[in-house]
Amino acid sequence: MPWSRRSKTRLVEPAGDANAPATGRRIAGLALPALGVLAAEPVYLLFDLAVVGRLGAVALAGLAIGGLILSLLSSQLTFLSYGTTARSARFFGAGERVSAVGEGVQATWLAIGLGVLIVAVVQAAAVPLLAVIADGGPIAAAALPWLRIAIFGAPAILISLAGNGWMRGVQDTARPLRYVVAGFAVSAVLCPLLVYGWLGLPRLELVGSAVANLIGQWLAAVLFCRALLVERVPRRVDVTVLRAQLVMGRDLVVRTLAFQACFVSAAAVAARFGAAAVAAHQVVLQLWSFLALVLDSLAIAAQSLVGAALGAGQLTHAKSVAWRVTVFSTVAAALLAAIFAVGSSAFPRVFTTDQSVLDEIGVPWWFLVAQLPIAGVVFALDGVLLGAGDAKFMRNATLASALIGFLPLIWLSLVFGWGLLGIWSGLTTFMLLRLVFVGWRAWSGRWLVGGTG
Repeated sequence: MPWSRRSKTRLVEPAGDANAPATGRRIAGLALPALGVLAAEPVYLLFDLAVVGRLGAVALAGLAIGGLILSLLSSQLTFLSYGTTARSARFFGAGERVSAVGEGVQATWLAIGLGVLIVAVVQAAAVPLLAVIADGGPIAAAALPWLRIAIFGAPAILISLAGNGWMRGVQDTARPLRYVVAGFAVSAVLCPLLVYGWLGLPRLELVGSAVANLIGQWLAAVLFCRALLVERVPRRVDVTVLRAQLVMGRDLVVRTLAFQACFVSAAAVAARFGAAAVAAHQVVLQLWSFLALVLDSLAIAAQSLVGAALGAGQLTHAKSVAWRVTVFSTVAAALLAAIFAVGSSAFPRVFTTDQSVLDEIGVPWWFLVAQLPIAGVVFALDGVLLGAGDAKFMRNATLASALIGFLPLIWLSLVFGWGLLGIWSGLTTFMLLRLVFVGWRAWSGRWLVGGTG
């Protein structure tokens, strides 16, 4: 039966039934709210790009570089979400809800500590960091004030990651959707008001974007903390659980480092080709990230259901989930590729009117279209393997793909002047290698290990 509890003053909303069959409706019931959570941030970022883009190429490039650093730091700690989901889902599948939610408590403590550390480090290192990534000059100067304000949202971002992690683990994807949408809705209202100085507010230009981000992120974080407070679980620090989370987090952090080394290198190389190139690269990369997260909503359903099935010892059920999600994700990716191929001449003008940026967008746009069907398979199988806690393999596969496929082409692009053509060729090679690795692992069945250990 579903888990539900009523306290004297508040209802703790029921999560899903860990033993429910993984029908298409069940997968959709988890994936659609997760899609809303995943899509909310990139949709807002695209909106932010559209607002700031009217300020010109330098402001847009400054937002791109500052946003890349903030995203780099928060994305590096996604184990607070994905690792927590994997561990929480196994406990939930085994009928141990208190332990499942307890994973969220400990992940939240980690989020607070790491977030405060990030703020201190970035404030101290902001100037040299931007000098390295943006090569100094007007782009770095534009990015600096944005970054100094926006970085205070780092603890809030990490708290939200932890909250999403444990709620997905107990198959509750509805409340995170409400919390995240509330935060980004506030940011979306404030962004144009503060950037352009509408309704009598000061015209802050690029800095207004950072302030709007900060307010929305902390609103969402407060809502996630409130969700933990209504649960009847211990809230003190548990060193044993923290240690276990960090062991899984270690491999996921290294995996994420490989991703970020690729994306930071791509941005740094693009910046050497001028403001128009880096702005075009960032617009298409944000679209790529948005579409990847749309597909990842199905992977999150797989992660939750696979983790619960393995926790309950239902290995055949876990294999069935893996197959279903991969088929659904591949079909969805093919449809998205068709839509963006048809819209190749119209969609870029939504994000910028700067002709120099539009002239650069064509090359990465068609790489984006070609990659989508590949991504449909890769992201689905990522979800399956992460749900199984197969973090070590995921680390090794991603490192190999980055070192062999992405990074060599990125830096050769700088040496030989290949520009965005070389950068996006590297990204495509990276995706193809990941497809080979995760496809082999899923087929091998080595991830099918039951229990909560």
